Amino acid sequence: MFRPALAVFIRSARAIALLAFGAAAMGAHAAPASQCYGGVSKGRLAGGVRLPVAGPNFSAYSAEAIAAGRTHVHATVARIMAHAYAGALVPLPSARFVYGETGMANGGPFAPHKTHQNGLSVDFFVPVRDARGAAALPASAQNRYGYDIEFDADGRYQGYRIDFAAYAEHLYQLDLAARAHGAALALVIVDPRYMPALLSSARGPWLRKHIPFMRARPWVRHDEHYHVDFKLACAPLHAAPAGGRR
Repeated sequence: MFRPALAVFIRSARAIALLAFGAAAMGAHAAPASQCYGGVSKGRLAGGVRLPVAGPNFSAYSAEAIAAGRTHVHATVARIMAHAYAGALVPLPSARFVYGETGMANGGPFAPHKTHQNGLSVDFFVPVRDARGAAALPASAQNRYGYDIEFDADGRYQGYRIDFAAYAEHLYQLDLAARAHGAALALVIVDPRYMPALLSSARGPWLRKHIPFMRARPWVRHDEHYHVDFKLACAPLHAAPAGGRR
């Protein structure tokens, strides 16, 4: 007897997701086509776009970072991110996602990161829940907007816990969205301690088969965020115009 109500809910959620995708991706579609040069560790970017500040289920990690120009990506990556957030809104309407550092408008060196140089690298903060179950992220200038938070081996920090179901769902949605836009995930870096929880989630079988997780130990911990490099065709670095502009 609950099926009609459930069907209405699903249709409404899908409609909201599509609206979210359209609104968030609008800036990327309106911008000139992007071109990446070189690789994520030595590259440039032309026609980079700034990510939306927020949407129905996501937000940037820092207004100061936005003002400093540290949230630019390749236009296709922006569309993939918007598509993935919209996809996650349907199964997890209460989840809240936060993206972190991405790169500068023209790419190039991006301290303190070793990568993030050609518009194809994005840091995503782990989705969390507080003691009441509400989505929350304790980010502020005091903890470097989340980057200095230290989660334990069980994914807990003070009154917060990592929402591994949302974490896995987002990776799944990113992979689907990348494929839909003619791209792919090139590398995903997570804290090795959290792999069992991710792989035992509902999306675990997909993640195990399709996600290119980094096998080596990363040079810094990735407990509070996960790093994703996207795969797109890039021109040689020597072909990049001066300053990364067209």
